[in-house]
Amino acid sequence: MKILSLPKFALAGAMAVAAIGTPAVTAPANAAVSQSSPSAFVESLAEDGLAVLRSGSSAERRSRFRSLLGQHFAVEEIGDRLIRRWRDDITASQYRAYQQALPGFIMGTYADRLSNYSRADVEVVNTRQNGSTYLVQTRITNPGSRPVSAIWYLTRSGGSYQVYNMRVANINLTLNQAQDFDSYIRRNGFDRLVQFMERRGA
Repeated sequence: MKILSLPKFALAGAMAVAAIGTPAVTAPANAAVSQSSPSAFVESLAEDGLAVLRSGSSAERRSRFRSLLGQHFAVEEIGDRLIRRWRDDITASQYRAYQQALPGFIMGTYADRLSNYSRADVEVVNTRQNGSTYLVQTRITNPGSRPVSAIWYLTRSGGSYQVYNMRVANINLTLNQAQDFDSYIRRNGFDRLVQFMERRGA
């Protein structure tokens, strides 16, 4: 399967799993993530996550990234978007296996690459609301690279903000990953996609 190359999807992956809390491994994953406003949420999500990228082992980062996904990202909604055109064609057991494999797939694909962005800086430049969606535009600057614009798509659930998509350098990440999944499923079938995801997440 084609995986979007750095610095686009992996950079967004780095930002998307960056809300790890403070560098102390024993701290709760969401301890320092602000819920006071959409911009404060994104700002603290990236800020605290980048601090963690500068310390801790790979195993510690993976563990906390996985906790983060369940706390600050609409993982089930994201997963549904990636297989939207196939949702009515699969069984309940196939769907459960896919959703169970998704967090591990994300970790296996991006977690070990995040150290490339430990020195990055994320600046909020604009925030607006579009219905029930909050769009937070940021500028991501990594030493030695040109700044990249990233828009975080947030929803609010149970009083907390959650990320459900990102657009990086004008590329819709969910749409691009969905196209990759579509291509893989057409060639190999849905069960093979899940097996591929499980292997990547092992």
